[in-house]
Amino acid sequence: MDLSNLNANTQTKDTQEGITPEIALDLLKEGNKRFVENGQVSRNLLGQVDDTSTGQYPFATVLSCIDSRVSSELIFDQGIGDIFSIRIAGNFINSDILGSMEFACKLAGTKIIVVLGHTSCGAVKGACDDASLGNLTSMLGKIRPAVNAVNDPSDEDMRNSKNISFVNEVAKKNVEMSIQRVRNESSVLEEMADDGDIKIIGGMYDISTGKVTFYE
Repeated sequence: MDLSNLNANTQTKDTQEGITPEIALDLLKEGNKRFVENGQVSRNLLGQVDDTSTGQYPFATVLSCIDSRVSSELIFDQGIGDIFSIRIAGNFINSDILGSMEFACKLAGTKIIVVLGHTSCGAVKGACDDASLGNLTSMLGKIRPAVNAVNDPSDEDMRNSKNISFVNEVAKKNVEMSIQRVRNESSVLEEMADDGDIKIIGGMYDISTGKVTFYE
């Protein structure tokens, strides 16, 4: 498949069916490369609004943080109708998000799930500091297992948001644990991944460079 033809054009049922999980990953990689190099594809977004008014055929599902610097459509240089974008502070997994992923993959045909963390994540910092504020308290509790799973440094004075290396390691661990939860808690998605119908992959976005590193 000629990936260049998929960059600017609106996804259709035929193009979606022709995209394998491997091609879907390549499309995201190439899109991020264009973003980093400031070479984004020129798209007629209003034309894509019209093209998708009767249906949508996205090729990827991305779970990312609500952070204003981490818009999946922008950092992967994708247009309208290309990806399902799920956003929640700290990009963690819950049953509602799993249900959304199952819809996106099993019913709507996307070929890849990306759990995308990012450097200097505010939600991760809050979890590292055991922050408490209204509903935020219980939300950050869903990231705490990742904090506890990172063993180094052992010095409690270094296990907080002031240690950005620790924060970024926790963010990475949170991605890894979220991917495992997708498999453990969704038999639908696990079966699709085992059958090769989809990929479930993690990644980390660097807010200082714009680059996404995938964990393959």
